[in-house]
Amino acid sequence: MLTLTANAAQAIRDLTASAPEPEQSGIRISSQGEGSTSLTLSLATQPEPADAVVEAEGARVYLDPVAATVLEDKALDAGPDDQGAVAFLVTEQPH
Repeated sequence: MLTLTANAAQAIRDLTASAPEPEQSGIRISSQGEGSTSLTLSLATQPEPADAVVEAEGARVYLDPVAATVLEDKALDAGPDDQGAVAFLVTEQPH
């Protein structure tokens, strides 16, 4: 299952703090369609029925079935990009 770093959990909590339903809101990672390895990240107020839910330190990530499979052994991290905005990146899970 996907894991979240402390940085990613904080970034997700910051993003969802102003959402209409902050206690249910999270980010959703979904595929672009069957057979696609491209994933998109968006804010979500709740999971879709088939989504896997990853929760850590009060942060929620919803994964569609394809994303859950692709990210099974990965970790989600976050940090500032070149412009100072939050950037999420997928890394290998530490062993």
